[in-house]
Amino acid sequence: MFKKDLLKNKRILITGGGTGLGKEMAIHFAKHGAVLFICGRRENVLKETADEISKKYSTKVNYQTLDIRASKDVDDYVHSIFEESPLDGLVNNAAGNFISPTKDLSHKGFDAIANIVFHGTFYMTHSVGKRWIESSYKGSIINILTTWVWTGSPYVVPSAMSKSGINAMTKSLAAEWGKYGIKVNGIAPGPFPTKGAWERLNPENNDGDMMSTVPLGRVGEMSELQNLATFLMADGCDYLTGQTIGIDGAQYLTGGGTFSQLDKLSDEDWENMRKLIRDANNKDKANRS
Repeated sequence: MFKKDLLKNKRILITGGGTGLGKEMAIHFAKHGAVLFICGRRENVLKETADEISKKYSTKVNYQTLDIRASKDVDDYVHSIFEESPLDGLVNNAAGNFISPTKDLSHKGFDAIANIVFHGTFYMTHSVGKRWIESSYKGSIINILTTWVWTGSPYVVPSAMSKSGINAMTKSLAAEWGKYGIKVNGIAPGPFPTKGAWERLNPENNDGDMMSTVPLGRVGEMSELQNLATFLMADGCDYLTGQTIGIDGAQYLTGGGTFSQLDKLSDEDWENMRKLIRDANNKDKANRS
């Protein structure tokens, strides 16, 4: 679909770029010539991804451990990048989520999601954007959202609330920063299975129930998400800003939210679900150490 050097020499930062959707977008950007910066909380994962992409596409991939909930650390990291040369693009991909009846949520559980998705995304956007403005440099921001920003979704209320706030930021900053040549857009993926997300959001692997809500009858293919992200990051669509583009096989148009089918679960089912999620989290922690 794209020329090989479409993103040649563009410097792009992807938060949560070591795994999942972040890694998939990073791979596609590198394939088309971009210089990459990826950050996340697990150094071993970041290094593996950086080495894999560098070897395959002979492009530079810089990686840095970073907790985007720490505003000073975020600003220091962005400052270190801009000291060498400005970024051309930012993808706010880092997130956290888990399914739970809202009545069972603790305040700590709510904050765990909101601090990453809501606060962390703003910290990163503000840190990059203000430097573009100060140096009169044009840039492009892509916020990875969800279709819940339009429909809401039961059982993922902290994420739905936080992502909706970032959707509002997308529109607000597109209007405020357009005069500086800064584009701000969002991508709202539907079901795109990744190992980490699926262990927390679909631990029982009930793909059939979820697919029944997708008019196209299937999950998304990574190449489809990659193509959209690369299109938004490339030159040639500078008039496109302030938009959140759904890529979900028209799922959100059927209504009810992604996890509405979980209404049929009993309290016992939820307890089993929580156990599966805890097991996945414990396995993840063990792998980190």
